[in-house]
Amino acid sequence: MMTKKTRRKLDGALKAKIALEAVRGDVTVTDLAQRHEVHPNQIYAWKRQLQEQAARAFDMTVGQDAERAAQKRIDELRARTGQLMMERDFFAARSGR
Repeated sequence: MMTKKTRRKLDGALKAKIALEAVRGDVTVTDLAQRHEVHPNQIYAWKRQLQEQAARAFDMTVGQDAERAAQKRIDELRARTGQLMMERDFFAARSGR
């Protein structure tokens, strides 16, 4: 009877470190895989993901656009809240409260 090996869960920081080592090329992917006990194909996948997503780290417009959209939504909600408070006060005054 064989025991089933449980999967390890690696955190993002370790994956990034391994992928960066693979990108540098100082060590072969096979050596990295043996050292960190992961399959070489997984390292290639992390390396590819790192290279594809690297531009986002330097692309300020993505963060700025999201921030502007969030601020616009906050402003809209504040305006709506103000409108609802005015209506509440109006109807409270009309009802004699």
